[in-house]
Parts: sequence; structure tokens; C-alpha cells
Amino acid sequence: MSSIDALVTAWTARGWLALLAFTAAVLVVATLRRPCRRLFGTERAFQLWLLPPLATLASQLPHAAAPTVVLPSVASAVAPMTALLPAYAGAAGAADWRAWILLLWSLGGAASLLLAAYAQAHYRAQLRGATCVVDARSALPLLRAAGTDVGPALIGAWRSRIVLPADFECRYDATEQMLILAHEAAHVRRHDGSWCLLARLLAALFWFHPLAWWALAALRHDQELACDAAVLREHGSHRRSYANAMLKTQSAAFALPVGCPWSLRHPVTERIAMLKLPQPNPFRRRAGGAVLALVAVGMAGAVYAATPPPPATIGDGRSDHYTLKIDVAMGGRPESMHFTSCLKPGQFNRLNGTDGSALSWQGRFAVSPAAGGQLQVDADVDTRFDHGDGKVHAQSAKPIVRTLPGQQASIVFGQVTEGGQQADTRRHDDTIRINLTPSIGCAAATSASVSAGAARARPGHV
Repeated sequence: MSSIDALVTAWTARGWLALLAFTAAVLVVATLRRPCRRLFGTERAFQLWLLPPLATLASQLPHAAAPTVVLPSVASAVAPMTALLPAYAGAAGAADWRAWILLLWSLGGAASLLLAAYAQAHYRAQLRGATCVVDARSALPLLRAAGTDVGPALIGAWRSRIVLPADFECRYDATEQMLILAHEAAHVRRHDGSWCLLARLLAALFWFHPLAWWALAALRHDQELACDAAVLREHGSHRRSYANAMLKTQSAAFALPVGCPWSLRHPVTERIAMLKLPQPNPFRRRAGGAVLALVAVGMAGAVYAATPPPPATIGDGRSDHYTLKIDVAMGGRPESMHFTSCLKPGQFNRLNGTDGSALSWQGRFAVSPAAGGQLQVDADVDTRFDHGDGKVHAQSAKPIVRTLPGQQASIVFGQVTEGGQQADTRRHDDTIRINLTPSIGCAAATSASVSAGAARARPGHV
């Protein structure tokens, strides 16, 4: 697996975990927001929207590496090269579709952000000709728009400004004006512009997910209800004037991704209905805060615990030299040929051996780093099996094996013939087993023999 394939696989796995965590958190919020609103108030219900970004972040936190599981040595019975191609083609195909998914995900997210930036710029374009207003009732900068269909609104995530329609003084009486300015000031104190920016970024990240767009709209709705509650806690005697101001304000004509329009594109009936409900007392608000904290910690802990830790690796497998130990057994007998070579990454070492006149082989081998701290051995081997009576069978292949440093892997050529029913037939082992043990770095004695062994090595060369 190349480094690019490994990166694609890692990002795909991370993205899948983030998607699952985000989905679970949004479903939890969707279930709890209305009961929380009734029990603890709209301000606590709005704070439930901390859960999706928190769960998404928890899914990406690093874990301690899992204990290394020592796998059995890789033993591969090598057939002709055509038999090996489907497996490698399947692995390449898997990497290819992951790469395409990652590319599509990235392009969709970029397009969503560009559309949001365009909508924000379009709204700001409506402020051309706006004039600065000084009002002792507001400590924030005020802009009077040139038209009557822009504002009231809070624009921006930082260095926020309040936008007022051109007919602000004519449309609203003094009490309504005071309440509108208090509403926008409450948005600033609650950092609602930053909430909108974070929500829009998450919607862009999960642009393909229907729940992401539902969550964005629901968050903006809950945000306005929470802000209404914050204003009425200070100006509870002006509920009727507050409702009148809502009814006099038309829905926002232009989208504002980062900001808080006074009247979003949804019916204001629920907001007005919420004005009639009694505000929760301080004890219930504090209890709601404690419950919310427990839910947030539990959600983050559950997501983190459910995220699988990465397997332990032995470094990244990269080095300027590798030791390759090769032990060869022929005809089912113990290993009789031993080779140890020091190689640069990707450098091939040619070796050969024979077992009398019956079995013989020759090949070349190279070591390179692979994903997950493994080492990859690329081989190109030709074998010859002389069965007598002029029956010679040749077998060639280019196997690729991956194993952890110091762990043995095997490739096997030939076959074992089982004996029959007759007494004179016996089990016949007609195989060549090549055991490969790559490791990082070279010992001094091995390095000294590189010049002699790298080009061509003989059986028994060390």
C-alpha cells in the first residue's frame, strides 16, 4: 500500500467516525430539545447544540495505541502471476473508490462554503449606502440600511454590527426599538454569531447529510427562542411590545449565514407563543445546566470509548538501510540455504540455489517501507522442478509480502502430492519454501558484505 493509499484509507476511516458521531449527536438533540425546553427553558435547550460539534471532535481525538497483536507468519502458496492479480486488483480498486469518495466529499464541502460566502457577500452588498447611527441605547456599532427590507439583524461573528432598516424609527415605537436593540445585544453577549459560523462549517462538512441541514435550521430557530428568553428575563413587563415588534418585522429577504436576523424565514407564531409561557426559575435553570453538562460529558465519553484505537506500530518502517534474511527449504526438508543482505530501500538483491538436479530457483528481492510500520518485500522468482524422464515444470511469480520488522513471512512454490491406496506410493513434497525476515537497519558485519552480496549472492552467503 502506497503512502497515498494509506492516507486516503485513514481519512476515510476518520470521516466515517465523524459522520457516525455527528448523526448520533443530532438525533440526541432532536429527541431532547423539546422536553428540555419545557423543563429548563429555551436557553438550556439551545445549549444542547453543543453536542454535535463535541461528539464530532471526540471521534477524532487520538487514542493510546492498542496492544500489538502478533499475527502468524504470512505463508503464501505462489501460483502463476495471473492467479495473483485479482487480489491486488481488488485492493487497488478499494483504494480507488475511497479516493473518489474523499474527493467528492471535499469538493462538496468546498462548494457549500463557497455558496455560504456568496450569500454572506450578497447580504453585505445590500448594505451599500448604509450610514452609521449613534444611539445611546446601544454600545454596539449601528448601521442604518438604505432599504426597508434589510434588518434588524446582527451581522458577523466578530466585530459584529447591528443593522437597522431605513424606517426603523417610523416602524417601531420607542419601547419596541429598545427591545430590538436589547435583542441584538443579547445575541452579542451570547456569541451567537460564532455559533452560526460553527454550525455553517459543520453543515459544509456534512453537506450530503439531510440531518445536517435540518440541524442548521433547528439551531437557528432555537437560537432565536433562547435570545427571546434572555431579553424577557430583563424586560418581562414588555411582552406585548416585544410581540408587536415581531409582527411588524418581515422575514429576512436575504440569507445571512453568519449573523442573526431578527425574523428568520419561519413562522413567528411559536416565538410569540413562547412569550406567554412563564420563565423557569433560577433553580431550574441551574439544574438544567447540570443535566446538560452530564449529557455532554456522557456523549463525549461514549463517542470516545466507541472509537477504535489505532493498532500499535513499530515506527513508520522508514530507514536508509534494511536487513533481509532469507532461509530456503526444498523438498520438505529443513532449511539448507541461508542468506543475509543489507539493502537500501528498493534495492534488489539477486540470489539463487539448487537442490542437486531436481529443484532449483533464482530470484531477486527488495525491501521498502509499507503502511502501519510494516516492511514490504518485493520478489521476482523463477523456479524449476525436474521430475525426471524429461518432465520439467517451471514456475515464475512476482509475489509481494508485508510483515512487521523482524517477523518472518513465507512464499511457497510447487506442490505436495499425497500418497494413494497402494503400498508403493508415498507422500511426495515437491516444494521450494522461501522464508523472508526483513528488519530495519543493518548490523556492522552485514553492512560490510553489501558490496559483495548486493549484486549477486550465493547459497550460504552471510
